[in-house]
Amino acid sequence: MITRVEADSPAAREGLRAGDVLLSVNGESVRDLIDYEALSVRGRLIVDVERDGEKLRYLVRKKVGEPLGLCFESTLMDRMQTCKNRCLFCFVDQMPKGIRSSLNVKDDDWRLSFIMGNYVTLTNVSEAEFARILKRRVSPLYVSVHATDPELRVKLMSNPTAGRIMERLTALKDAGITFHTQIVLCPGLNDGAALDRTLGDLAGLYPYCASIAAVPVGLTKYRQGLYPLRGYTVEEARALIAYGERKQAEYREAWDDTFFYLSDEWYLTAELPLPPAESYGDFPQIENGVGLLRLFELDFQEALEEKEPLLSPRQVTVAGGVAANPFFRDLYKYLEKYNIYTDVVPVQNRFFGGNVHVAGLVTAGDIEAAFPDAGGGPLLIPRNMLREKDSVFLDGVKLSELEEKLGRRVLPFGGGKEFIELVFGDEL
Repeated sequence: MITRVEADSPAAREGLRAGDVLLSVNGESVRDLIDYEALSVRGRLIVDVERDGEKLRYLVRKKVGEPLGLCFESTLMDRMQTCKNRCLFCFVDQMPKGIRSSLNVKDDDWRLSFIMGNYVTLTNVSEAEFARILKRRVSPLYVSVHATDPELRVKLMSNPTAGRIMERLTALKDAGITFHTQIVLCPGLNDGAALDRTLGDLAGLYPYCASIAAVPVGLTKYRQGLYPLRGYTVEEARALIAYGERKQAEYREAWDDTFFYLSDEWYLTAELPLPPAESYGDFPQIENGVGLLRLFELDFQEALEEKEPLLSPRQVTVAGGVAANPFFRDLYKYLEKYNIYTDVVPVQNRFFGGNVHVAGLVTAGDIEAAFPDAGGGPLLIPRNMLREKDSVFLDGVKLSELEEKLGRRVLPFGGGKEFIELVFGDEL
């Protein structure tokens, strides 16, 4: 269903209207946004629509690459494809009861991988759909690999089709499609020799395999009846970092590319300094928490250079996750020469428990427990604690409701620049 036609667009000039149902472009049916974008790029289009039960045909002439100008009911135009895997480490399976229903949805839709950068396993893609990926040359994609050994991957995902990963990644390479990959590492399962094999197999697909990120398994306290897993110890994290940095040195020597990245969480667990910002290149794995802290630091320092010290002292309270608390505590000390003093409060994650210590999974209830005394000045929190484009925490509590419970304003911030603007601004 077309919900809107952009003013002065090629579609508007030819008479297409809101309420029309798009049937085909140049004789090919349009299933979703991927088809629409691929088919409408040409300069001469035959567009078939249905209006009030009547089929109409329009000839549209435009510049090659110029948007046709149609807007639709939903981004996908089709139902989202869900996941049929039963991964041993699936975070959704570890959710508490009573959580909002949207958090229990397991998406594994390759189209969202292209549109939004979501990681997908490619195990839930039919042969026909995979052929469409190759035909449309959808690039880049983001693929959850975890292991390339067929038997091990089948075990990790509890899906008999999971063992075909190298076949499908090779097909992507042969079609000229770029993809980024991730590995969720579980102690004793897909690390060690299995990880070495995975890196070797994926390196053989370079540069179409553009990057690999390794993240440690996340475990909540709700794992009753699930596969027995544990987190990594300090010593194990240090050993993994040493291994990873040796591999990075090999890739940089061969390709001048880091290629294999370790998430910030490894360094926080190992109690080791983060790598320098330049080692992350153009931050290709930022959504996996790879270089996230260094990027925040870069933006923070750059914005701070443009500021002058405040005339009178200012006290600022910041809440965050436990894992990165030492990093932010040290970073915010730079503010003292600007007459700004911070109290950085680590918020224990009681909602999920386990080894979940990142800020993005902190809930309103966790914050409330960390600040039992009502009242006080504004409280600053990372914006990733809230649902994207909304003001709701993971436990369903609205930002305004938390403010009422705490008896103080709660001010979210995004990156380092936004943080600096906030602590120097008039809201405080």
